[in-house]
This record gives sequence, structure tokens and C-alpha cells, in this order.
Amino acid sequence: MNQTKIGNYRWTICALLFFATTVNYLDRQVLSLLKPTLEEQFGWSNSDYADIAAVFQFTYAIAMLFAGRFVDKLGTKWGYGIAIIIWSIGAIIHAYSISIGTGVASILTTFGIAALPVSILGFMFSRAVLAIGESGNFPAAIKATAEYHPKKERSFATGIFNSGANVGAILAPITVPWIAEHWGWERAFELVGAIGFLWLFFWLVFYESPEKQKRLKAAELAYINSDEDEIADKANVDKVSWFKLLGYRQTWAFTFGKFMTDGVWWFFLFWLPGYLKDQYGMTGSDIMLPLSVLYSMTMIGSIGGGWLPKYFADKGYAVYDGRMKAMFLIALFPLVVLLAQPFGHYSFWVPVVLIGIGASAHQAWSANIFTTVSDMFPKRAIGSVVGIGGMAGGLGGVLVTKVGGWIFDNYANKGISESFTKFNELGNSGFITQITSMDLASKYGDKVNLNIMALSKLPVEVADKLKAVDANLFTQLLEIQKPLVQSNMTVAYTIMFAFCAVAYLIAWSVMKLLVPKYKKITDL
Repeated sequence: MNQTKIGNYRWTICALLFFATTVNYLDRQVLSLLKPTLEEQFGWSNSDYADIAAVFQFTYAIAMLFAGRFVDKLGTKWGYGIAIIIWSIGAIIHAYSISIGTGVASILTTFGIAALPVSILGFMFSRAVLAIGESGNFPAAIKATAEYHPKKERSFATGIFNSGANVGAILAPITVPWIAEHWGWERAFELVGAIGFLWLFFWLVFYESPEKQKRLKAAELAYINSDEDEIADKANVDKVSWFKLLGYRQTWAFTFGKFMTDGVWWFFLFWLPGYLKDQYGMTGSDIMLPLSVLYSMTMIGSIGGGWLPKYFADKGYAVYDGRMKAMFLIALFPLVVLLAQPFGHYSFWVPVVLIGIGASAHQAWSANIFTTVSDMFPKRAIGSVVGIGGMAGGLGGVLVTKVGGWIFDNYANKGISESFTKFNELGNSGFITQITSMDLASKYGDKVNLNIMALSKLPVEVADKLKAVDANLFTQLLEIQKPLVQSNMTVAYTIMFAFCAVAYLIAWSVMKLLVPKYKKITDL
């Protein structure tokens, strides 16, 4: 069919979805890029950071369940618009987390509830607001794609808009560290968060449902609606219950696939800046180039992953068989992440490239797993099914983040303990006893425990107090502690990378077991 005569307005909508997803990932990545700065300023442990990140993921998971229903009920245009308003506000208020945390702590204290440090409380609140808004992105984008594209184009269109996640991940390390270094970390949250309101203007101007879209040619509308099995579904707008959807193996296949693999992407997104600092001492603008290269690689996976099932379809495979064959091949690529730590001593570029391949595979996987929903479910149920799977993916992300924070702190604490033992053997036990018995806190009132906080991550004002006791001994202890903590953290990251490497093969195996052959849902 002649595409020029048909028209291409549906790709304008795809472009809007791409830019929204770009903004989505820009906003959520600011915190991880500022982790090395914020953990020193506020004295956060890895578990503290994990708690903040987990609040985002848990809220996102629960909100995803309702976001899909919200978009189905309100419609794509306003469902998406309201979502980006909420998440843009959430992104901006990170800049005021200390004031917010102080207020939240006061309220909790009034009710006799022991409050967390104000910095942690404030960032938790801001992340929760951000998560509520951002949960609407993928249910709305998948629904819009199903509205504007016939089945044979959906995985490709999904791959294109999903690559916005990669572009956001590329732009964030290029811009956020620079803004923070020159204007402060608060401005980074404010400026990046404000971009969402710019997108909102174009969305409200250019989006309408296909049947109401005046810019859409009749031939293109007919092409969009060319899937015969979906024509009858347009007249059926009855609400589909979650419990009914949970009765289908197709729902569980998608849900398990998201649960097992979303946490890998969250891990890369939230922990890679910390990894480069822990293993290679890289902070601030140092991480701009490696992270930009890494996430540039993921664009290949996102678009290539959307194209791969079409390749198998052209070879004569049925749609589901071709997609599952493509997803199996994609699931093999993350195995290279197993080599990141063993060969990481050659250069930081080795793990950057290998993790980039794994992250690229995730985006290829993501483009296909989302499309399995629109392949098998009627349009009116897509948002709800994506929401259920998104909730599972968020909960999987919470689990990976919390376990990761626990593993990192335990191995870091082992290194700290070893450094104290070694320093005591040198006859400096008095210094260790003195500094560990001091009542230490950051300027924001957050308590600092030297048994679980590496000297290299101390807030400046706390480090100055220790130097005042004995600057020479402090420096000696720091030099002993650094390599010991780094060595233990190498083991910790190896454990986490091992999970990231095998998660996709596990997910594929279970999905294939649940849905061995394609079956369209026709009884909703």
C-alpha cells in the first residue's frame, strides 16, 4: 500500500510519545546522577539511598495498577496530560526536599511517630509524587500506539517511543552534573522538571483520538483500523475487571516477565553513577561521557528489538512464534554482563560497554513484551493489563533495589571493619575508639555512624571534625580504608550483575511455559 497516499500523521503521534518518554526518564534519573553528591552532603548510606529509590518504585508499582484503569476511563489525551502535570511537579519539588522533610518530620513527631532524617523524608515524599505521575506514561503511550497503529506496526512504533527512555538517559548525564556543578543540585531538579510543561502544550494541540482527529486522512484512518478482529471491539466499551484479567495466562506471562526484568533496568538506571564512583572514583562531570555512551547503545536495542519480530514474520513465522524467538535471542545478550567485573580492571570502559549491551537488550526486550499485550488483548483492556504488569515490574524493582542496598552496605561495612582492624594492629586503637564514640551529625541533623559510613563519603563538616582530632591519622585511616571498601564492593556488584545477566532467560522460560502458543483473547 502506498504510504504517501495513506498519510503519516500516526508517526507524529509516535513522535509525541517519544518525547514524553524522554522527559519521563530525564526526570527520574536526576536523583541517581546526583547520588554521589547528595550522599556526601546528607550522609546517606547505600540502604538510605535504596529506601528513597524503593519509595519511588513501590509507589510507581501501586500507581501503575490504577494508572492503566485511569487512562482507560479518562481517555488517552487527558489521562496522559494529567500524568505529566503531576510528574513534572514531583520532579521540581525535589529541590525543596529539606523543607518538605522538615514539615513531614514535624507532623510525624506530633503523632508520636519517630521520624527519619529530614533529608530522607523529603526525598521520599518528592519521589512518591514523581512516581504517581510517571506511572501514567507507559499505559497511555501503549494505548495511544494501539489507537494509531495496526498490529503489524505496533512493535516498531513501541520501539521508537520506548527509545525515548534511552535518549532521556543519554541527555541526563550530559546536563544534570553540569547544572549541579554550576548552579547547584536544586536547579537541576527545577530545570529538568519544567520541561514536561513544554511537552504538554504540544500534546494538547496535536492529539485527538483517531476518529476525532481532523489532521488524519480517511485512508490513514482506514489503514489504522485494518485489523478485522479489532473492529468489533470498538463498539464494546464495557469495563473489564482486574480479577477477570488475572484469570488469563496471557496476563500472568506479561506480569511475570515484567517482574523479573524491570528491576534490572531500574538497577542500571539508579545505581550506575554510584557504581562508577565506588569502583573507579568517578563523580560529577567525569561520568558524563561513559553514561552517555552506555545509554546511546540502548537506542540500538530499543529500535532493533522492535524490528526483529518483523524479520521473523517476513521469514514465515507466525506473529507470536516470531516474537518469542526474537525475545529468546534478546535474552541471551545480557549474559555478557557477567564479564563486567572480571575484566573491569583493564578500564572502566569494559564494564560500560558490557553493561551497555545488557541495557540495550533490556530495551529490545521491553519493546516486545509491551507489544505482547496489544497482540493478545482487545484495546479496551490494554491499559489495565499494562498497569497490572507495570505494578509487578515496580515491585520487582523494589526488591532488586532493597536487596542491592543491603548487599552493598554489608560488603562496604565489611571493608570498614577490616580497615579498623588493620589500623588497630598498627597501634592506633585509641584513635578508632575516640572517633567512633563521637556524636556525629551532618549540618541537617542526620546522624553519622562511622561503623557503617565510609570516610570517603562523609559530609564535609563531619570529616572536618575528625580531622580536628588528628588530621594525619585520619588521612592514614582513609588511605587504608578506601581499597578495602572498594575490594568488597567489587564482590557486591558482581553478585548484582549476575542476577541482571540471567533474569531475562528465566523470564522467557516462564512466559513460554504459560503461553506456549498464541491465543487471542476474545471472550472479554
